[in-house]
Amino acid sequence: MSYFVTGTDTGVGKTLISCALLHAIAAQGRRVAGFKPVAAGCDENEHNEDALALCAASTMQLACEQVNPYCFAPAIAPHLAAGFSGIRIELSRILDAYRELAAQADEVIIEGAGGFLVPLNEQQDSADLAQQLGLPVILVVGMRLGCLNHALLTVRAIAGSGLKCAGWVANVVEAGMPALQQNIDTLRERIDAPLLGVVPYMEKPDVYAVAESLDMRLLNKDGDDGRIA
Repeated sequence: MSYFVTGTDTGVGKTLISCALLHAIAAQGRRVAGFKPVAAGCDENEHNEDALALCAASTMQLACEQVNPYCFAPAIAPHLAAGFSGIRIELSRILDAYRELAAQADEVIIEGAGGFLVPLNEQQDSADLAQQLGLPVILVVGMRLGCLNHALLTVRAIAGSGLKCAGWVANVVEAGMPALQQNIDTLRERIDAPLLGVVPYMEKPDVYAVAESLDMRLLNKDGDDGRIA
């Protein structure tokens, strides 16, 4: 089963959790590939740091262009970065790239850009992409002030798109967050999906330690193989 990873906002640890999921699935003897359809912010070699991390966490030898078909220099909203580059983000190109990866891997972890409703072009957003992929969604909640509203709105948006939230991860991004456990408990009461794990605050995140903190048994393995027709 492949999964679409989204977050309550940008900077909440989607790449960290996506890489941890790749490592956890690979530990089960599965061939896994990371996929970052759209990235904004790249180095002098026109590579995105998040996409490179997903490449490294995959069990297959993949070119960065396979993992990240759209990469833009400005670290801004994807549709704006694409517009400044004179490019329109086409979902059809992303779906074709996903099909190629899915044909080679047992499972693909797709990391969305920004939050669930971030625009990708003048008409479509990340939710439209997730809908067309038709995959279960894993939500990364950045545990910091304001996370309750952001998390619950995102869960509603996922359900409104007709998609299943397969699970969520509480990633502590704010050191010393007040009432952390109470916030986690509040979300557990209101999100109809399993809490896959709580990732403590780390100044230097260790992706292997994060992978060990995720309970992969809670992910529902029933259903199709996550490959679009």
